[in-house]
Amino acid sequence: MKIQKEQISDYNKNGLESHNENFDFLANKLTKEGHDVTSIVSKLADFQVAIPSWALGAGGTRFGRFSFYGEPSSLEQKIEDVGVLHALTQTAGAVSLHIPWDVPSDYNAIKELANGLDIKFDAVNSNTFQDQKNAKESYKYGSLSNTSEAVRQQAIQHNLDVINIGNKLGSKALTVWLSDGSCFPGQNNFQTAFQNTQDSLKDIYKGVPDDWKLLIEYKPYEPNFYSTVIQDWGASLMLANECGEKAFTLVDLGHHLPNSNIEQIVSILQLKGKLGGFHFNDSKYGDDDLTVGSIKPYALFLIFNELVYGMENNPQNPDLAWMIDASHNVKDPLEDLIQSLEAIQEAYAKALLIDQNALKSAQSNNDVVKCQEILQGAYRTDVRPLLEKARLNRGGVLSPINAYRALDVRGGLIKERGKNSIATGL
Repeated sequence: MKIQKEQISDYNKNGLESHNENFDFLANKLTKEGHDVTSIVSKLADFQVAIPSWALGAGGTRFGRFSFYGEPSSLEQKIEDVGVLHALTQTAGAVSLHIPWDVPSDYNAIKELANGLDIKFDAVNSNTFQDQKNAKESYKYGSLSNTSEAVRQQAIQHNLDVINIGNKLGSKALTVWLSDGSCFPGQNNFQTAFQNTQDSLKDIYKGVPDDWKLLIEYKPYEPNFYSTVIQDWGASLMLANECGEKAFTLVDLGHHLPNSNIEQIVSILQLKGKLGGFHFNDSKYGDDDLTVGSIKPYALFLIFNELVYGMENNPQNPDLAWMIDASHNVKDPLEDLIQSLEAIQEAYAKALLIDQNALKSAQSNNDVVKCQEILQGAYRTDVRPLLEKARLNRGGVLSPINAYRALDVRGGLIKERGKNSIATGL
C-alpha cells in the first residue's frame, strides 16, 4: 500500500482553516516571547526518526504473541509500511534493519523500493542473542563474552557480515546489543567476560568503515538477571573509548534501572563527544518498550532539554542516530508508531521553546524556582500546531492517526496481505 499525495491533500482540506487559526495564534504568542517560529518549524520538519524493521508487526512477551491482521511478511512489505508512516507523518524517513531477520534477497530492488518512498537505511543491528539456524556454535552462555574462542569468533564474524550488508544498503552505523551475562552468582568471572567483550568489539571495530559509527548499547538486566556484561552507560563508554573515535554509546530509554536520571547521562555523554544514538520508548516498570511518551512525558521532555542543549553547545559530539524501539502487544503497530513519532516531536518542540540563556542565568544565580518555571513554562505549551505546520510543509497530514483511520490503512493492508500474515523475524 502506498499513500498518494492526492489522498493527503484531500484529507487536509477539512482541517486547514482550524489549523491556520491555531497556528497563527500560537505563532504570534511565541514571536512576542522572542522565539523564531520559522526556525523551530524548520527544525521539526528536518527531524527524522528511524523505524526498526522488527516493530512493524505485533510484539510479544515471554508468555505469548498475538498477531495483528495484515502484518508485513517480507522485508519489502516492512519498507512499504515505513513508507506509509513517513507519508503521513513526514518524520519517519529511515528504516533500521535487524540481521539476520531482514537480509535482502535483491539489494538493488530493496534500495529502489526504499528510495521511491523517500526512506533511507539507518543503523543495522546484529543479533547474537539467539541461535541461528545451522549455526555451528551456540550463544546459550554468551557471544562476544563467551569463554569459548570459537563462539566469540562466530559472533565477531556475524557482526562483520552485518556491516557488509549495511554497506550495500547505504547504512552508516552498526548497533551492537548483547544479552551476554549471567543468571547466578559465580556463573561468570566478571573481569574475564568484560575483557573478552572488549577484545571482540575491537576486532569488530577493525571492520567498521571510516565513515561509519559503532554504537554500543547497554542494559542492566534481561534476559540474564544476575549480571549483564555491558550493564550501564559507564561500561559502554569504557568499551567505546577502548575501540576508538568511531565508537559511541547508544542510549535506550528502557535500558535503565528504575528512576535513573537519563537526562544527566545524556548530557555527560554529549559533553565527552560519545553519545552516538538514541532508542525511544517508555516504561512503567522496566524495559517495557511501551509507546513513547505514554507513561513519562515530562521525563522525555527533560531528556530533550539536554539533547537540544548538547546539539547546540557540543560540536565535539556527532549527529545522533534516532530510532524507536518499542513493542506492540495490543495496539495496531502502525498506530502505535505514529503515536510515538508524535510524542517525540512534541517533546523536541517543547525543548526548543526553552530560553537557554534565561535558564543559564537562573542557574548561575541559584534561582531554583525560576529554573523550574522556565522548564515548566515550555512544557505546558500546546505545540501541536507547530508539529502540524512542519508536517504540512513537507507534504504530510495534519493528524496522522485520524488520517490513518480515515484512509482505512489497516483495512487496505489486510486486503492485500490477508488476516494470517505474520511479521518475519519475531
